[in-house]
Amino acid sequence: MINYPIKRKTQEKTTNYANLGMTLESDIEASNAYYLSHEIAVIHKKPTPIQVVNVSYPARNKAKITEAYYKTPSTTDFNGIFDGLYIDFDAKETNSKTSMPLKNVHPHQIDHLRGVFKQGGIAFLIVHFKPYNQYFLLPVSILLNYWDLQDHEEKGRKSIPYQTFVDQAFLIPFGYQPRLDYLKIVKANLNSLLNIRHSTK
Repeated sequence: MINYPIKRKTQEKTTNYANLGMTLESDIEASNAYYLSHEIAVIHKKPTPIQVVNVSYPARNKAKITEAYYKTPSTTDFNGIFDGLYIDFDAKETNSKTSMPLKNVHPHQIDHLRGVFKQGGIAFLIVHFKPYNQYFLLPVSILLNYWDLQDHEEKGRKSIPYQTFVDQAFLIPFGYQPRLDYLKIVKANLNSLLNIRHSTK
C-alpha cells in the first residue's frame, strides 16, 4: 500500500506588526538593542532606584533582600549617544483619543528635560496613543510650551491635544527591525530640532 502525501492548503502568512509590541518600553528597548548591535547608537534604559527596607542574612557571607520598594525615578527612562549627540527621553502612553494629559509627565522630568535642552542635548517624549496605535516623537520645546502655559493660564492647561501631535510632532512608524525607528526620525528632523533649540530662550 502506498501512502501518498496529503496535499494541504497553504495559507500565506502576514505579519501584523501591531501585535508584536508588548509594551511601549519593551518596544523601545528592542529598538535600542538593534541600534547597539548595528553600531548605530548606544542608548539604554535607566534602572529604577530601589529603596531597600529589610535584609536577611541566612549565612554569614550571604545577604538576601526580603523587602524593597521602587522609588520614583529622578529623571527620565532613556538616555545615550547617537552620532555624537546626547539624547534623553521618556516614554508615555495614553488611552485618550483627544489628548495626552500633562499629569502623565512628572515635574522632575520636566526639570531634567529642560536642563538637557538648555545644555544642547536632544530631548523629547515618545508618546503612544493607544486608541489609534500611533507613536509620536514630541520635541521637548512643544512639551515645555504646554507645560509653561499650564502655569500661566488662569484655568490651567491640563493636556496636549492629539491634533498638536498630528500637526507638530513626528509620527514614528511601527516596524520589525527596529520596531520603533525613532532615531531615523531624529536624524531626518535634526536641523529642525536644533533650530527649535536655538530659538528658545
